[in-house]
Amino acid sequence: MERTLVILIILTSIIHLVDTLAYSVRLNSVKSGQVALSFSLFNLIALVSRTANTFLAPLIAGIIALSIKLGLDPIMDMRKVILAATFGTLAGVILIPSFLRIFEKAVNRLEVTGSVPSLVVEALQINNIKRIVKNVTKPSKTMLEKLRYREIPKRLIILNILVTGIYTIGVLSASYAATLVSGEDRLEVIASSGMINGIAALLLTLLIDPKAAMITDQALRGKRPYGDVKALVVLLISSKVVGTLLGQVLFLPAARVIAYFYS
Repeated sequence: MERTLVILIILTSIIHLVDTLAYSVRLNSVKSGQVALSFSLFNLIALVSRTANTFLAPLIAGIIALSIKLGLDPIMDMRKVILAATFGTLAGVILIPSFLRIFEKAVNRLEVTGSVPSLVVEALQINNIKRIVKNVTKPSKTMLEKLRYREIPKRLIILNILVTGIYTIGVLSASYAATLVSGEDRLEVIASSGMINGIAALLLTLLIDPKAAMITDQALRGKRPYGDVKALVVLLISSKVVGTLLGQVLFLPAARVIAYFYS
């Protein structure tokens, strides 16, 4: 079980790291004006996150099943996974300056090659790997100064905290709820995890993405300063960190609510 937990923690960290870096793509698209190329290239990077995400549910279910069999309470294991989401998000925050520098060059190179596979092959060459490492840079305080945070809707940030919290613990709470119900109800409880994350994804799509996209679009058309997009990204990333921490608070109550409805 320890090996499965380690794999689960690593995958969760990667997923949230990539999700965090996704926010910074808005900065590159506005700054360079290469919106389509930016998001096309990022889709490749996001594929890593999405692929890793498909392995989470079976791994979590495996830990829960073994814990039930051995009569153990896996709550601390689940909390470690939630903590991995927080660390992955923080790692993404630290890597954003480096990611933006590398991503900008990759987008420019993609315009020349016209092929994502060719770009990947080039990136894996030893000389290019060395160049990528040289582009690693530390976050700077100047990135956070003089930004117009007041221009970003507070409701958007609060919603992002709540949705992130739900998304972080959706599968984990539903899976853990299986330990709180009788054997005949366990499969139904675990199956509800997809519905919970689906609701979180729907809220993200309907309430958060459109408003963030509108601010980004206004900056592209010159109706807002570039600094507003920076403020948006900083606040969304900060609220994502808070959301993963909120997941620790929501985890057990959510599991109990799910177990109540299926018991």
